[in-house]
Amino acid sequence: MKQTKVKRENLQIFSKLKPNILDDEPFANWETLINQNLEESLKRLGTDYLDGYLLHSSRYIFDERIVEQLERLKEKKLVHKIGVSIYEAEEAKKAAELPMIDAIQIPFSIFDQRLLKENFFKRKEVDEKEIFSRSAFLQGLILMDEEEVPEYLSKARPIIKKIKEICCKESINRVELAIQFVKQQTQINYLVFGVDNLEQLKQNICFFNRDTIDQSLLSEIAKDFDALDADLVMPSLWAK
Repeated sequence: MKQTKVKRENLQIFSKLKPNILDDEPFANWETLINQNLEESLKRLGTDYLDGYLLHSSRYIFDERIVEQLERLKEKKLVHKIGVSIYEAEEAKKAAELPMIDAIQIPFSIFDQRLLKENFFKRKEVDEKEIFSRSAFLQGLILMDEEEVPEYLSKARPIIKKIKEICCKESINRVELAIQFVKQQTQINYLVFGVDNLEQLKQNICFFNRDTIDQSLLSEIAKDFDALDADLVMPSLWAK
């Protein structure tokens, strides 16, 4: 943060509580561990506060004591919003029902439409949350060529071939298609993706700002890829 000329108020900085950090720890230690983890994040990011602090371990939202610890950080104005990063549809629904949860980070992509099928985005309580979408490229799988797909994901090859054929026919870049597919879901407020360099970041922003893909094509693609197996769309289940 100290190396940028951008004003702090013009940035949205979020971080996460380390995964499983409270496992096997007595309750008496939780506040200290959470505070230490936050202090490390603030120091590393060079800021006095976070715009959002998310639980990395989604099961923690089922323990009110943990959520209460995060609420105390809000009261101290060390964080402005608290939230959770989820992996399963049921976790997302539970998070949406909790009034103290401000933000939910979800997995969503052309291949991973589990939340769409569960009508998550149509739930009234979702409108009151900030929704962050990650895994638009599904850890790069959507952008691979068939020969690049590892053997443990071999059943993805015909699916990759199909998406490539659609992009070729419509003269669309796969990165652009993946980004626009997420963007067209209006309940999603932010798209989260990793980049290797500045040029890649600029390119992805450019793809995001375009509106060149017809809505009818996006709807057709949603139908074509809405029934993929969980062990294909959930990296945690990939048998590497």
